[in-house]
Amino acid sequence: MSEFAPRLLWQVEAGGWLALGFEHIKGSHADYAPGSPDLVSLAKVVHRLQDTPCPEAVVMRVERRWQDLAEDVSPIAGDALLHTDLNPANVLLTAAGRAVVVDWGFTSRGAPWVEAAQIIPWLIRAGHGPAAAQQWASQFPSWLAIDLHARLSAERWRLHHAANATPKIPQYVRVAQQWADFRNPGSM
Repeated sequence: MSEFAPRLLWQVEAGGWLALGFEHIKGSHADYAPGSPDLVSLAKVVHRLQDTPCPEAVVMRVERRWQDLAEDVSPIAGDALLHTDLNPANVLLTAAGRAVVVDWGFTSRGAPWVEAAQIIPWLIRAGHGPAAAQQWASQFPSWLAIDLHARLSAERWRLHHAANATPKIPQYVRVAQQWADFRNPGSM
């Protein structure tokens, strides 16, 4: 993952805690707005991720996070390396043109199309309509089982908001539902 992430410079374990020191990345957060040149950098990152074998150390299976929402989440299963949270704040663009992905806390293995599907609501939030966001994601050969993912994503965020009622989640709930409605008219 060193191709995508800041380099690990040091680690210390003490008192039951593990502290990691990573290289400082000087860059700006990606802009996902329609027409942004950062979308090209984002696409390159997703293509490279989909071509990267998942390291054995990644044991979290992405379908585990969705299994309570549907009887069959097998279309989400797979062995691709997934970051699963490529929101604009987690993609840093350097002056040299390097895209660096940070915050690998939800790294999982699963179907490669899940990465692109997870980006759709972020594109909608940045101003794309559902059709335009989906058109952007269709550049990835892995684009499959999207209707299920859109429906489960909206349900996941709705349940998360109901349980936590935090101020940031309603906007994400809205865009996830907008995409689910676009993919599955009349089903929610």
